[in-house]
Amino acid sequence: MPPQYLPAADRYQALPYRRCGKSGLKLPAISLGLWHNFGDVDALATGRQTLHLAFDNGITHFDLANNYGPPPGSAELNFGKVLAQDFAAYRDELIISTKAGYGMWEGPYGEWGSRKYLLASLDQSLKRMGLEYVDIFYHHRPDPDTPLEESMGALAHAVRQGKALYVGLSNYGPEEAQKAIGLLREMGTPCLIHQPKYSMLVRDPEAGLLDVLGAEGVGCIPFSPLAQGLLSDKYLQGIPDDSRAASSTGFLQREQVTPTVVAQLQQLNTVAQARGQSLAQMALAWLLKDDRVTSVLVGASRPAQLADSLHCLQNLNFSADELARIEQILQKPADTAAA
Repeated sequence: MPPQYLPAADRYQALPYRRCGKSGLKLPAISLGLWHNFGDVDALATGRQTLHLAFDNGITHFDLANNYGPPPGSAELNFGKVLAQDFAAYRDELIISTKAGYGMWEGPYGEWGSRKYLLASLDQSLKRMGLEYVDIFYHHRPDPDTPLEESMGALAHAVRQGKALYVGLSNYGPEEAQKAIGLLREMGTPCLIHQPKYSMLVRDPEAGLLDVLGAEGVGCIPFSPLAQGLLSDKYLQGIPDDSRAASSTGFLQREQVTPTVVAQLQQLNTVAQARGQSLAQMALAWLLKDDRVTSVLVGASRPAQLADSLHCLQNLNFSADELARIEQILQKPADTAAA
């Protein structure tokens, strides 16, 4: 048996906590996402060490979904093993979230947003993790063919059942989110949080979504804040052989890493170095500069990656000149922007 895990006594001194919208819940500025790196294809011992490091540094929020792995479901199963072994005594100090929306099992009831699928998926997730409830249950993506009232009604029902404390949305556009938030409020289960894809290189939430969340008092927790690793040191000289972009199976494709993008990354890296940060650390801090952003979801294939991300918290302030320079780099093609 592995030795008994004892978390750091000073873990709540390590990072700031931010109120999630207008709710009573606070989240750590950095949360740990288990999208990659916790499936059966990964080393459980490494995942366990990463979870330990996270909690030792005050990361109380662990984010999952029914289909995380690979294979689908394995991230929840593996997290459940570590939870039972190391974190059972600290359950009330943790925020554990899961989601349903993408394909999870065969047949017409295994994805999207029906009441049948959402509630069955939540039951399966609780069983895999060995939990009585999750803290946050998300609808992972909007369903164009199911009435929004049905999907939101399923989320509200999960709270009434005691199987979720809060509910959230993910991948909803501003108009869809506005409607869903209104429906949940009418049902007596306010929407706690929205999880969009958001980074320096993917800025869709700035086109209305952040304004909706701010006005409605809903938190925001961006995923893919490093654009699948593009906003890191890894691609400053092109595509390494061991990178996600070099693999045809990853979400980051080789054709996305163009010479123009590489030049853009190099210029952003120059700004980061002047701030005393790595490119990845600056990219995380750049998201956290907006007070509508409650927390940022980071992934980590090993503890050192998470430790590096945590260093972003040492400099969250940007000068007007820094923001203007970053905006110039992001808005203009890097090969024509001023050096």
